[in-house]
Amino acid sequence: MAVVIRVLEAADRAAWEVLWAGYLAFYEASVPDEVTEATWRRLMGPAGGIDGLVAVNRDGELVGFVHYLFHPVTWSVTDRCYLEDLYVAEAARGLGAGRRLMETVFDIAGEEGADQTYWWTHDSNETARRLYDRVGAVTPFIKYAR
Repeated sequence: MAVVIRVLEAADRAAWEVLWAGYLAFYEASVPDEVTEATWRRLMGPAGGIDGLVAVNRDGELVGFVHYLFHPVTWSVTDRCYLEDLYVAEAARGLGAGRRLMETVFDIAGEEGADQTYWWTHDSNETARRLYDRVGAVTPFIKYAR
């Protein structure tokens, strides 16, 4: 599958919303409409917020997205890159779009001088974890939330 990775644009809103809904459904999650709206505003906002990239197939259809952001940390003098959301439409999985999206974020993080890029996934997400095991390393940290 030949995909082009490019910056998410305002004209992508409708196609992004379809992918966003698929992403939420995959995780059996839902968010209120105002969260989706706020997320979109952040993605379209000025530098320093959340950035987004999309994978576009030969037909010009969005088949995936990645959202990421940079933030300071106490363990480094450089920012760290958090790869927050990664989603590829089911019909396009296993064809390289997810890996290309991630590698583009890794490249951007390197250009920005980030000391690392990190991400979370659900332990049951075996398909994605096969990719993640090839491009990254599992850490010993356990996430807590309240």
